[in-house]
Amino acid sequence: MAHLVDIGAFSVGQGQRPFLIAGPCVIENEQLVLETAGRIAEITRSLGIPYVFKSSFDKANRTSISSFRGPGLAEGLEVLAKVKRQVGVPVLTDVHTEEQAAEAGRVVDVLQIPAFLCRQTDLLVAAAKTGRVVNVKKGQFLSPQEMSNAVKKVEEAGNRRIVLTERGSSFGYNNLVVDMRSFPILRSFGYPVVFDATHSVQLPGGGGTKSGGQREFVEPLASAAAGAGVDGFFMEVHPNPDEALSDGPNMVPLHQLKSLLERVMRICDAANPRR
Repeated sequence: MAHLVDIGAFSVGQGQRPFLIAGPCVIENEQLVLETAGRIAEITRSLGIPYVFKSSFDKANRTSISSFRGPGLAEGLEVLAKVKRQVGVPVLTDVHTEEQAAEAGRVVDVLQIPAFLCRQTDLLVAAAKTGRVVNVKKGQFLSPQEMSNAVKKVEEAGNRRIVLTERGSSFGYNNLVVDMRSFPILRSFGYPVVFDATHSVQLPGGGGTKSGGQREFVEPLASAAAGAGVDGFFMEVHPNPDEALSDGPNMVPLHQLKSLLERVMRICDAANPRR
């Protein structure tokens, strides 16, 4: 069973109530971020779900060179710091270089290693050395068993505040498939396991110069993961996904989030009534 990992004022794993990582894919502007974070915080408090806000200061792996990437490191970290102060929740952002990890580690509570970079030793070590929680997303190109190597890299750098996230595996053209066997395999490494319900319905590069998505499948996949017994859920959420600057087709509309979480948490509670 996964041991406890502290994030802010709560702990995750080891039979604790599943937590939520959620927010817009990318920091589009300060107002949208603060309003979205505040609304999600209200929803999660009403449902008794521990919450970590997520948004990216830079989307370094966009399909097209002309796609919006975000405000950059300095401005993005200022916005994330405001979320911590004004909304009062822990924050998470992804990092792509050792330098970014060091800077972001001074502000955020959780450093996320993108799926495409989960084998990058120097990045994993740099994130680990900040002492922050390190959320490593499983590469689309890896079996869950192979993630033990990423775990060992973080551990060897002196950090055991680790979370592992499943986000689907590449399968054919512009598609991803989630193998439910991944959750117990990842948990066998001793750390909490999160299901990324929105990136798992992404259609990478499916729009030619951008990725597509099938957000209608977020709920059934999240429900299946809830039954499998995950420790948390990752969902990118936006007030108007069809106008979002990144990942719109797979993001959850903000007004649908509460009902989605209510259903998923009922399944979580039924799957583990001792929580």
